[in-house]
This record gives sequence, C-alpha cells and structure tokens, in this order.
Amino acid sequence: MDDIISLAKRRGFFYPSSEIYGGLANTWDFGHYGTLLKNNLRDLWWKFFVTTRTNMVGIEASIFLNPKVWEASGHVSGFTDALIDCKKCKFRTRADHLIEDQLPDTKVEGLPIEKLTEIIKTHKLKCPRCGSSDFTDVRKFNLLFETSIGIVEEAKSKAYLRGEIAQGIFLNYKNVLDTMRVQIPFGIAQVGKAFRNEITMGQAVFRTLEFDLMEFEYFIRKNEWKKTFSYWQEELKKFAKILGIDEQRLRWREHEEHERSHYSTRTVDLEYQFPFGWKEIWAVAYRTDFDLANHMKHSGVNLAYRDQQSGESYIPHVIEPTFGLSRLILVILHNAYRVSEIKGKMRTYLAFDPKIAPIKAAIFPLQKDEKLQKIAANLYNDLRHEFVVEYDNAGNIGKMYRRQDEIGTPYCITIDYQTIDDATVTIRHRDSMKQERLALDAISSYFAKVL
Repeated sequence: MDDIISLAKRRGFFYPSSEIYGGLANTWDFGHYGTLLKNNLRDLWWKFFVTTRTNMVGIEASIFLNPKVWEASGHVSGFTDALIDCKKCKFRTRADHLIEDQLPDTKVEGLPIEKLTEIIKTHKLKCPRCGSSDFTDVRKFNLLFETSIGIVEEAKSKAYLRGEIAQGIFLNYKNVLDTMRVQIPFGIAQVGKAFRNEITMGQAVFRTLEFDLMEFEYFIRKNEWKKTFSYWQEELKKFAKILGIDEQRLRWREHEEHERSHYSTRTVDLEYQFPFGWKEIWAVAYRTDFDLANHMKHSGVNLAYRDQQSGESYIPHVIEPTFGLSRLILVILHNAYRVSEIKGKMRTYLAFDPKIAPIKAAIFPLQKDEKLQKIAANLYNDLRHEFVVEYDNAGNIGKMYRRQDEIGTPYCITIDYQTIDDATVTIRHRDSMKQERLALDAISSYFAKVL
C-alpha cells in the first residue's frame, strides 16, 4: 500500500490536504488524474444504475438539512463510534482499530463496547503514540459534524453536516411522487458529499472526514424485500465486473444483529481484500419503512404511497445499495497496480480497464522534429474533442512511456519518420507492450471501438 499511495501522490491522483501547513488529519485532495478517475467511475455508475433503467430517477439534495431530520432519522442518538483515550498522552483512537492493529487475528466487527474494553485491558494493548497501556473505558461518540447557521452570533442555530446522503432522498420522496409519475417499485439515486467526525487508521482516501457517496433508495412493497435484496446484490457484483475488479478479492459479509445500523433489518457488505485486511467498499441494506415512517410521524406530512389501480395506501419499504466513491479510488488503484521486470529493469503500471482510465491515449512525436511535432499536435487536437488524451514532446520515448504506464494510459501513439512517408503511426498497448501500425485517419474510429 505504501508504494501505491506514493505513486498516487507522485502522479497526481491525490495529495494530503493543506500540506503546506502541515496537513490536516484524515483529509485528502484529489489531483487531476484522481478527479478524472473519480468522474469516470461516477459516470459509469450513474449510467449502469440510473439512466439505463426505466424506474430510476435522480436528485441532488442539499448538504444542510433541518436539524429535526437527524433527530427523526435516529442519527443524533444512534450514529456513533467506539472511541478510547490514552490517560497518559490523551491520544484518542477507535477501539476496534487499536485491536485490529495489535491483535490482527481478533474478530472485532460489531462487538459491544464492554467487550472491546475487556480485550484492550486483558491484552494490555499499547498507545500508538506513547506506548502506555493506561486507557479509559471504551465510549461511544456521535459522528455527526455540528455547525451553526446564521450571521449574528447570538442568533445562530445548530445544524449538522449530513452524515449520509440517504435522508435527502427520503425528504424528497413525496416531491418525486408528485412530479415524476413513478410507480412502485422505483428508485431515487444521488451522488454527493457526506461527512463523519471519525478517527481513521491513515489508509489514505479509504476512510476520511469528507467523502463521496453514490447510492439509491429503492422503494418496494414489504413482501418483495427478499427477492429485491438478492437482485441488487447480483447487480453490485455485475458492476464490480464492469470495473475490472478481481473477483477473488471480493466477498460478501453479513452483518450480525448487534452490529447493524439502527434502521436496518438486514445488511451485507461487499468487501475487498486490501493488504490491511478485508474492508467494506459497498453495501446493501434493508431499511424497512423506518425512515419514511419516522419522517411521517415527526413532520406530520402524509408520506404514504397510493396505488393508482387498487387504491391501496401504504408506506413503502426500502432496499438501499450504497457505494463509497472516494474509497473506490483506492480499490481501483490497488486492483490495477502491477510491477514486472523487463530486461532487468522494473516496470510499474496501472492496468485500468480502458473504460475508467483517466487518460485514454497519449500522443508523442518520436523526436523534437518540427514536422513530427506538427503531425502529433494536429492529431492531439483532433482526438481531444472526442477522448481525454495527452500530448507529450519531452523527446525521450522511454520516459514518456513510463509516465503514461504509471497513470494507467491504455494506449500510446508515436509519430515517427515513417508517419511522414505513409501516414501511419505506432500504437503501443499498455499491458502487453505490443505495437502495431495504424493509419492516421483510422485512429478515431479505432478508439471508438476499444474505449
């Protein structure tokens, strides 16, 4: 992971946030290639789950919601992490992370805080900062970020940054019913920022204070939940295959009763095997009618669904597939990371599926020759209106190849002296390094087929 994170920072996928001021824990900024990769993943998700389906609609809800929303949803009282403090140096960390780090074979998923305290004290685990074993008991801390709304200090009102993006969907459920002519079953999807005041283990963009989620709430009849739950599990696996994620590194993990969120009757995580263990990347949860029923109760607004044919009214139940977009970047980087030896030299490259690669192709003139540079520049200007491509005329073909390998560019096009004679170019394939000649005027149609 250290090598992958180093490559990601060196090649502009992501950087530590506020780095010139010493950084800020658990915050990262996405660079040019990271932003392109993230946008490609987001757009592919939106196409697969939303625009190609006839019963899915999209929204973009506000980050700021009325504070009563979080009370009604149970987040003010039930959205917590188990944290522990070192009595000697006051270092605070998550109890489960402390145990996982020092007792890697111990299963801690979903254990109650009393059991976590017992494990830490029995094994005399040490503070990562000062080495002391003198800890407080494990306590629960709310993950919602508090903020204030208002200009005048005395008149400010408490608000929260959203800890999940689902509530904006539930709040707009009636608006969607009234405007979009949807019928059960249907889904409401969105992509957006969420914020959680939690402590992480420094695993780059896997878990951060601010992160991007992609999810939808799928509204159904209660008796349809088991069949619908299984259907969306299969769709998640299909999407993982589209992204080129290694199936051997994926597994489903069922949440035990005591670890499920307060709104869930059943939750399964799709986990990915990182070097630091199996970790959740996506999930499917059965939220029953918990959210709509609570918002109906607390707001006084009727949120029942009325069947136009039978006249029946009921509160729909909900299946929620959710996807962490920020952490998916780390999954994709790890999944694509390759190192091989070529003629005694190590070659590092990212084997992205071409559909998600930040840069689709790079165009090089073989030498700093005016004629070659002109042809290369013209080709670049032609292609960049259809594909995300780069132009490089550094002159050293080996260095240019290595740079494109490390950002995962699937194709490199070299303009050489034969191009002047017969209007053909060399196309190099990233993974195999094989090269072929192709006519200049055929490149656009070629890429339209392979990208």
